[in-house]
Amino acid sequence: MTNYIIRRMLLNILVLWIVATLVFVTTSLLPGDYVQTQVATNLELTDSREAVKEARKLLGLDKPLWQRYAFFIGDLVRGDLGESHESRRSTWAELGDRLPATLELGTMIVFVSFAVSIPVGVLSAVKQNSWVDYLLRGFSVLSLAAPTFFTALIFLLLVLRFHLWQIDIVGSPHLWTDPMGALRLYAIPVVAGGLAGGAGIMRLLRSQMLEVMRQDYIRTARAKGLRERKVWVTHALKNAMLPVLTVMGFTISGIIGGQIILEQMFNIDGIGRYLFRRLTVRDFPPFQGTVLLIGLVIVSMNLIVDITYAWLDPRIRYS
Repeated sequence: MTNYIIRRMLLNILVLWIVATLVFVTTSLLPGDYVQTQVATNLELTDSREAVKEARKLLGLDKPLWQRYAFFIGDLVRGDLGESHESRRSTWAELGDRLPATLELGTMIVFVSFAVSIPVGVLSAVKQNSWVDYLLRGFSVLSLAAPTFFTALIFLLLVLRFHLWQIDIVGSPHLWTDPMGALRLYAIPVVAGGLAGGAGIMRLLRSQMLEVMRQDYIRTARAKGLRERKVWVTHALKNAMLPVLTVMGFTISGIIGGQIILEQMFNIDGIGRYLFRRLTVRDFPPFQGTVLLIGLVIVSMNLIVDITYAWLDPRIRYS
């Protein structure tokens, strides 16, 4: 197992280098830069071309592409994710201000995803081909097909139409400062994101449960006189969850990535909204660093999922 983890970590380093290279190249190929979109109009110089030249030199954008790439990789090796052209603050400081909102939203979305998908998937399998199964399968297909922003918009219209509660999109309340205000703000994006994230888990878990229930050890458990509920929960669910772990891992990885659309819709100052803003104004250093950080979370979560496989299934051995 130790050798496997070491090999995976080395592979993850290679993957992160590829991600860093791709995000640097793609952002460099985009038309325009921060100077052209923001700085030149604010400099008090009569010659706009001179203003652009001075600004680009100040921000280091006048250097050749290969040299900027070398500085970029060197900073990453030292743990430096870059500095924002707009605020002149480090990416770590910028993300530190926005991470609480993203963690609040993402954690609640993951909780709703699992709390809804696991019981629904199991119940749908237990009640196979009954009206309950058809109803739950229809619910999962509808949740999977409906875009997250559309579901959130429907819920938002219902809340506003029937005056169910007020949503504070200006104050940005947090759970530890204003719990009720935060719950009112996060309720709609959490439900919309939770249904979208859990829909795939519902369907996958149902199919895995039905496949596991046809195995010989399940018939043996029933022949031993075990109660049907114990057979489903103790014997079937544990083995059916193995393929589902991968999907659940990606759902958890989405916490750091944030929900860009939901954060934009409800003015939640999280990492997803920050990424969108950085890309819009061509403030590339924090955008590149944040994308790489999200990549680190994803590859780390994949490694954790693989290790969890071996813990749940003793037949799995990594050499």
